Amino acid sequence: MRKKLLLLLLFGVIPSGFAQLNLVSFEQIDSLQNIEKRKVVIFIHTDWCQFCHAMKNTTFKNENIIKELNDNFYFIDFNAEEKRTIVFNKATFIFKSTGNTSGIHELAIQLGTINKQLNYPALCILDSENEIIFQHNNYIKPKEFKLILEKLKE
Repeated sequence: MRKKLLLLLLFGVIPSGFAQLNLVSFEQIDSLQNIEKRKVVIFIHTDWCQFCHAMKNTTFKNENIIKELNDNFYFIDFNAEEKRTIVFNKATFIFKSTGNTSGIHELAIQLGTINKQLNYPALCILDSENEIIFQHNNYIKPKEFKLILEKLKE
């Protein structure tokens, strides 16, 4: 009996009860927009940002938020210190080193800068034509984020 239960758990037959965000990459957006037009939610963060981790562990683990994002938006989880080159919206963006072990990705600057500043976490929402329609720099509680998503659906 224990072996059967273990096999069921390993192969995911027993539902875990946890919803999971459907993540997409920048490179997938054009193809996805050709299939179904949706707004794109981009969460810009770093590994060292405590508010980024808090938002990941609260807002983006909220089942209502997950359902709303999965059903109505494309979601990109983007580390601002990503080192790979990204081609998005017919442009190429690269990581810019600012020291031996530090730097920032050009795309994070492009999408997350508000009033000439980039603070983390940053949220950027694009329309289906990849135009910025909403930006926010700071932690957003699940309740507040749900309201933002509802407004953007209209």
